[in-house]
Amino acid sequence: MKRKLLLELLVASLIFASLPQSGAQVATWKQIPIPPLPAFKPQQPKRIQLSNGMVIFLQEDHELPLIEGSARIRGGQRNQPPSKVGLVDIFGEVWRTGGTQTQTGDQLDDFLEVRAAKVETGAGPDSTTISLNCLKGDFDDVFKVFTDLLLNPEFRADKLELAQKQMEDAISRRNDEIGGIAHRESVKLAYGADNPYARTPEYATVAAVTRQDLIDWHQTYMHPNNIILGISGDFDAAAIEARLRAAFESWPKGPPLPKDEIQYHRAQPGYYQIQKEDVNQSNIRMVALGTTRDNPDYYAISVFNEAFGGGFSSRLFNDIRTKRGLAYNVGGGIGANFGHPGILQFAMSTKSQSTIESIQALDEDIADLAKQPVTEEEISRAKDAILNAFIFRLDSPDKILAERVTYEYYGYPPDWLDKFPAEIKKVTAADVNRVAGKYLHRDQLAVLVVGNTKEFDKPLSSLGPVKEIDITIPPPPGAKEEKVEKPTASNEEGKALAAKVVAAIGGEAKLATIKALKAKLNLTQKTPQGDFSMQSETVIVYPDRLHAEMQTPNGAMSVVVTPDSAFMAMPGQGMRNFPPSQKEETLEQIKRDPIFIASHWKDSNVFFNADGTEKVGDIEARIVDVNAAGTAIRWFVDPQTGHILKEIYRTLSQGAPVQGETDMDDWKPIGGLTLPLVRHNKQNGRDSSTAEYTALELNPAVDPKLFEKPAEKPANQP
Repeated sequence: MKRKLLLELLVASLIFASLPQSGAQVATWKQIPIPPLPAFKPQQPKRIQLSNGMVIFLQEDHELPLIEGSARIRGGQRNQPPSKVGLVDIFGEVWRTGGTQTQTGDQLDDFLEVRAAKVETGAGPDSTTISLNCLKGDFDDVFKVFTDLLLNPEFRADKLELAQKQMEDAISRRNDEIGGIAHRESVKLAYGADNPYARTPEYATVAAVTRQDLIDWHQTYMHPNNIILGISGDFDAAAIEARLRAAFESWPKGPPLPKDEIQYHRAQPGYYQIQKEDVNQSNIRMVALGTTRDNPDYYAISVFNEAFGGGFSSRLFNDIRTKRGLAYNVGGGIGANFGHPGILQFAMSTKSQSTIESIQALDEDIADLAKQPVTEEEISRAKDAILNAFIFRLDSPDKILAERVTYEYYGYPPDWLDKFPAEIKKVTAADVNRVAGKYLHRDQLAVLVVGNTKEFDKPLSSLGPVKEIDITIPPPPGAKEEKVEKPTASNEEGKALAAKVVAAIGGEAKLATIKALKAKLNLTQKTPQGDFSMQSETVIVYPDRLHAEMQTPNGAMSVVVTPDSAFMAMPGQGMRNFPPSQKEETLEQIKRDPIFIASHWKDSNVFFNADGTEKVGDIEARIVDVNAAGTAIRWFVDPQTGHILKEIYRTLSQGAPVQGETDMDDWKPIGGLTLPLVRHNKQNGRDSSTAEYTALELNPAVDPKLFEKPAEKPANQP
């Protein structure tokens, strides 16, 4: 067997040696000839225009027994009134969840789920959409749902309320992530804060949306002459055309939509800064107004973008990340959109301590374009990257269909993409460097930096004048914004009411002995998805140590706050340090606690100033502004019982300042004191949580190790 194998190998080698050789072995990979890309002729969909103006594209694809389709309807976020920003997003949500006049959204869910089918709706800057996806055999049933939802949506009130709550929750969390902040605020700088492409929903604009607004939007924009419908999948084009004509041909044509003129008021060039102290990196954006894809320079711009800031082989990436090691990611270029100007943008993330150095590195690379133009080698590499990736934009019939729908929607020629490879190949070095000089001017860029300014290598002001951007979230409508005064002296009525509070809680002698406490609580957090409950055991050592052990649905979680450190930890998930603002807020919470204030009511740095009354329920409560060792809080005190009925204070939510309000209910004896066992909390006038005390122990034995920081590496460190 071995001899036979050796013989076969010998014969094969002799045959190979006898073959004529086409040339010597190449020395490097660069000498390997690369054949030209073959001509690409994608299958084009069939275009049909109905007599009422509806445009339909049909793309047969018999690979799988599936059919999918999407209708794009003119009118989007750019068309919503400034006083109701968020309307179109709510429309796109409630359109589907609200169901039709004959079926609720939940009933549609059940109907579609058993068929593994989908009918979905959505919204975007320029349009709204409704889509379907189903097995070929279920098309008739699913298409009935699609057309019923398109023509007869119900926009049920309960689903509108749910969508508003979900959007309000998103508003409350919009300052959580540094990247989200940088994107949102850089768009405002590039387009202008008043531009419809830059506006952001607020509590007030979301609350202003009514069911009638959704109905009016549907009646205004949902007409066949505003719709482009694309269907792809396993069907016969002639048969499905007949099906679509039967469904839509008799739909009356609507009035033409008015032309809207959008103004762009970009920010002045310069430096803009947003402080976010709970991060250890900076997100940097340099922005200006870009262009559109029908610009004759678009192809040269595409090559420039790829060569200068487009990927791992770009000039920016090779210099700022690879050579200098300054950035986690860096890139960008001259943005171009179909229907409106894109954003010229360069984005970069770096650690806080290299913020200014990174900006200067990006400045240098932009300036070097004049001295070191983009080279032929860079251009060749960029073209190869663009052309090699091009095929993946059109590697399936549904992608080809989506491209054609886009061109139709924005009025581009049907063969616009077909010309793309040839136009890219035509781009020369002179073209690329011309567009760089024409569109990119460093002195016209607005530079936004979001990060922990205290950790920057140098102040941003070392580069030039800086404008601070306030990202505070405006409170909801109806939320009573009360300025809580911090008195520096007590008045007689304030001291008298404080004495009543002390007596109501347990008396001066009893309170003076309290140095620490242990409390067990049931906590309920309000969310748009429902209530989130957990149990907590909290140990407080006055005046400035807290340890809370919480049992959550995801497991146990510990929170520790002292003057030296503040962190939360979960077993197996590491530890996360609190930002300084959150640590200070928690320490202030300790000093706002009625037990602490009542125990220290005679201290020289604790003051009570009574001024005015306000109804709390049926009781005419006295208003008392309290300064508890530098922490301000407003009490609403029952003058008869000395019970605190309500508190108002400034606090934090998702890192942003909000007005907190606590209703103090169910005053009963517990652990030797009399306290409000139930506390209903609000933030900016909206219910946020409830805390119910179930046990209280005064002056428990406390292990100092409770407040020690574990040696585990914090989860938020790189």
